[in-house]
Amino acid sequence: MKINEKLDIKNILKDLDKYEPRRRGWTWRVPVKDLEMAGNHYSDASMPLKNSVPLPAAKYFDNIDPQPIQVITSEIASGRFEDDIRRMRMAAWHGADHLMVIRTAGQSHMDGLIEGTPQGVGGVAITRKQVRAQRKALDIIEDEVGRPINYHSYVSGVAGPDIAVMFAEEGVNGAHQDPQYNILYRNINMIRSFVDAAESKHIMAWGDILQIDGAHNANATAMIAWKVMPELMVQHAINSLFSVKAGIKKSNIALSTVPPTAVPAPDLKINLPYAKALRDFFSEYKMRAQMNTKYMESSTREATVTHVLNMMISKLTSADIQSTITPDEGRNVPWHMYNVEACDTAKQALIGMDGLLEMVQLKEDGFLPAKVRELKERAILFFEELLLSGGYFQAVEDGFFIDSGIYPERNGDGISRKINGGVAANSVYERDEDYFAPVTAHFGYNNKAQYGLKEDECPSVLINGSTFEDRSKIVYIDELDETDNVNVRMNETKKYRETNLIKPEVEWLGDGTVVIDLTLPTSIKYAEAAAVEIAKKMNLSEPEVIHREVLQAAEATRIQVKGKITFDIDLDTLVLPEEPDLLSDQEIRDYVDKNSLTIVAGTVGEDEHSVGLREIIDIKHGGIEKYGIECIYLGTSVPLSKLVDAAIEANADAILMSTIISHDDIHYKNMKKIHELAVEKGVRDKFIIIAGGTQVTPELAKKQGVDAGFGRGTKGLHVASFIVKQKELMNEN
Repeated sequence: MKINEKLDIKNILKDLDKYEPRRRGWTWRVPVKDLEMAGNHYSDASMPLKNSVPLPAAKYFDNIDPQPIQVITSEIASGRFEDDIRRMRMAAWHGADHLMVIRTAGQSHMDGLIEGTPQGVGGVAITRKQVRAQRKALDIIEDEVGRPINYHSYVSGVAGPDIAVMFAEEGVNGAHQDPQYNILYRNINMIRSFVDAAESKHIMAWGDILQIDGAHNANATAMIAWKVMPELMVQHAINSLFSVKAGIKKSNIALSTVPPTAVPAPDLKINLPYAKALRDFFSEYKMRAQMNTKYMESSTREATVTHVLNMMISKLTSADIQSTITPDEGRNVPWHMYNVEACDTAKQALIGMDGLLEMVQLKEDGFLPAKVRELKERAILFFEELLLSGGYFQAVEDGFFIDSGIYPERNGDGISRKINGGVAANSVYERDEDYFAPVTAHFGYNNKAQYGLKEDECPSVLINGSTFEDRSKIVYIDELDETDNVNVRMNETKKYRETNLIKPEVEWLGDGTVVIDLTLPTSIKYAEAAAVEIAKKMNLSEPEVIHREVLQAAEATRIQVKGKITFDIDLDTLVLPEEPDLLSDQEIRDYVDKNSLTIVAGTVGEDEHSVGLREIIDIKHGGIEKYGIECIYLGTSVPLSKLVDAAIEANADAILMSTIISHDDIHYKNMKKIHELAVEKGVRDKFIIIAGGTQVTPELAKKQGVDAGFGRGTKGLHVASFIVKQKELMNEN
C-alpha cells in the first residue's frame, strides 16, 4: 500500500467469502524503555509507527511522532461501513489502534444476526460482510502503519451469543459485553440477559477477545451523575467477576471508567478520588478511560478541554486504554475531522504528560484518601444491601440502580425492571440432563462423557470441527436488500471514486457538507435565523445550525451552520502553484555559518504597513534573523533609491521590499522601478531583489524584473530558502 494511494474499497469488498482473519485476540502496544527521539527522552512511550501523521508542532522537532503507552480508541460508525474504512485509515495514521464500530441501538432488540448492509442511525447494523470488509481493510492499514490494530464492536442484545460467535469467527479483537447494560438500558429480561452473557463471554474467552463493560452508562444517564459513583463500582464488580466465572482471563477484562462530572463542577475533586477508588478495588483488571458524554455539547473547545482533564486523571491513576470521544452527539454527525482531532488530542496530552508519576505523587493523607475511603465504604454497603434485598435481580426490580441519590441516600428515581418482564421474558429453558452440543466454547454442562469424550476434549471433534476450527462451515451471505446495500451506495458515489471529481465531505464520500463559522452582532435568537438565511444566500442546501455560542447577550453570537453544496470540483481543471522548494532550518544555518548574509529591508513608496515585513525579519516571529542573517530594517515609506543606496553601502546580499498598497498597480510599478534603478547604478547583479505583500503574485513580480515575489502565507523560511539557493546559483556562475 502506497501512502499517496487511496484505499481500493471495491477490491476490499471483492472475494470476501474467501477472506480469513490472520489473527485473533487483543494486542497491546509494545513499550520502549527509555525511548530517545530527536534528543528527547520518554519514560512512558511505545514503539513508534512506521507511517503516521505527526502533530503540527512536530516540524520543530525533526517531525518525530512519539506514541504513548496507552492504546488509543477511536469510535467510528457513520452507518456506511465503506466510508468508515477510510476513516479507520485516517485514525490509524493519527495514532489510534483500537477502532470501535458502534452498532445501531435497534440491533439490541433483534433476535438474530441480520445480513445485508442497511444504513444505521447513530451506528451501523453489524453484519458478517461489514465485519469482514473492515477487518480485511485493517490488515492493510496495520501493515501500512506498522502496528496491530484492534477491531471492536458490541456483544449485546438478545442476539448477543450469535454476535459473539460471528466475532470469534471473524477475528474481532475487542467487544463490549455487559448483561446489566441490556437490562437497564434495553429492557431485556434479566434472566435471559445473564444466560446469554454467560454464553457470550465463554465464546469471547475462546477468541481471546478483550471485554469492556458498560457500567459507565449509569453516570451518563443519572440525573445527578456523581451520586452514582458507589453504584458504578458495584456494577463493575458484578460484571468483572461474572466474566471471570464465565472463563475470561482477568487481563482481558477492562472496566469502562468514565469520570462522573465535568467543569464547571470541581472536576478533579470529584473525578480523581473516584478513579483512585476504582483502581484500588480492581487492580487485577485493565482500565479503559472514556469521557462522559452526559455533559457534551456542540462546542469542540469544551469537549477538548474536558478530554484533556480526563487524561490527566488517566496519567495520575493509570489507564491501559484511552478512549477519544468527539462532539458528534451535540452536532448529530460523525465527522472525519473530529475523529482525527480527538486522536491527536489524546496523543498530544499523553505524550505531553510523559513521566508525570516520576515527578508528582498522590497525597496519602488529607482530602483525597479520605474521599477514596468514603467511596469504597459506600460501594461495599451498597453491595451488602443488594445481597440482603434478595440479590441483583431483586435489587434491579426495587430500583436500586441509576438512582440519583448517593448511597445510602435514595431518591426513588432509579430504573426498575421486572424479574419476569422485559424483552425475551420467559425464553430461557433448562437443559435436559443428557444435553449435548458438538460445538466449541459452549457454556455450561454439555455431557461429553456420553459420547466417550474426556473432560478436556473439545466436543466439536465429533463433527470434525465447528466453524471455529473449520471455516468452510461458515455460511457467508452477501446482500439481501436490493435497494439498501453497499453496492447501491458505491454506485451512487462511483464518480467520486473513479474520476478526479471531488466534493467536500464530513461523514460520507461525496456528501457535499461544508461548515461556515459566523459571528453576528445580535442575540442568539436572531443570530440563528440570520445564519440560516446567510447560508441559503450562499447557495448551500439543507442549512442547519449545529453550534451556537453567546459571546455577550447584547453584542454578538457565534453560530456554526452546516449545509451542502450541489456542485463538483474537477481536479484536472485546477492550476496548481509551484510547490515551494524549501531548505531545512539546519541547512540554512549551516550555509549562513559559512557564508555571512546581510539583507536591507523596508516598506516602499507611501506605504506605512510594517507588520508583515517584520514577521518575515524578526526572530520573535520565526523570521530570517533566527538563521543568523543580518537584517537592516529601514522602516516604512522608504524611497526606492534609499533602499538601493543602503544595500550598496552595507554591501548587502539581498533587498527585501514590502508593498501592500495596490491601486493603479503601484506595487508592480515600484518593483519595475527598483529593478531599473539597480541596473542604472550598475549593481543589479550584486543583489537579490525580493518583493512581498498580500497583493503580490510570484509570476507578475518576476515579470517586473525582481528575482522573486511572495504573497499571503509567506514565512521567514520561504524567504531564507530562496536567498540561500539564489546565492548558491550566483556563486556557481
